[in-house]
Amino acid sequence: MKTAMNRLTPLGVMVLALLREDDMHPYEMIRLLRHRRDDRIVAITNGTVYHTVARLEKHGLVAEVGVDRDGNRPERTTYALTDTGHRAVEEWVRRELPLIDRPVEFRVALAEAHNLDRDETVALLTARLAALAAARDELADGIRGARDAGAPVVEQYLLEIDRERALLAADHDWLAALLGRLAHPDFVWGSHEKTDRYLAQREAARS
Repeated sequence: MKTAMNRLTPLGVMVLALLREDDMHPYEMIRLLRHRRDDRIVAITNGTVYHTVARLEKHGLVAEVGVDRDGNRPERTTYALTDTGHRAVEEWVRRELPLIDRPVEFRVALAEAHNLDRDETVALLTARLAALAAARDELADGIRGARDAGAPVVEQYLLEIDRERALLAADHDWLAALLGRLAHPDFVWGSHEKTDRYLAQREAARS
């Protein structure tokens, strides 16, 4: 039987994360997701967001808390995050952060990593760093062996694997630098005072 966390899609996690900020109606969610350019990661359409919200409500991760109408506009149903939904976000991020073979899921998990404690996030990302290093070194060894063999592989056949090695190396180096930044006490993490920019963004999304 699937758990609440296992039912989540990347878009579902994005929606739940928005509701950690505040209760919202789907229209506001869509505007915020687009304004924040989350459509770089997953496809965001009115249909997919409304369908996702309906699925989350069906599985008890969000709950309807009100319906309002503004002038001649259609009714808007406002949703809130349930305790189950709150836990599911954390469990999903916790599962995805160390994994190196699910790029879309990792991008969402990284965007929502601030929902976990700093120390736990550092531990999960440190595990990911080790996995990246192992995968990078494995490919590097394979490429080296292919080039140094008695009958070396023609270079054109190594292009894709060499690109993959370079991407793993870049990801590893970026993550190592991030972990260094996270260790600094001046790196803001978790809850903090809402900025004027954030409040203006929320107001624009509601209009």
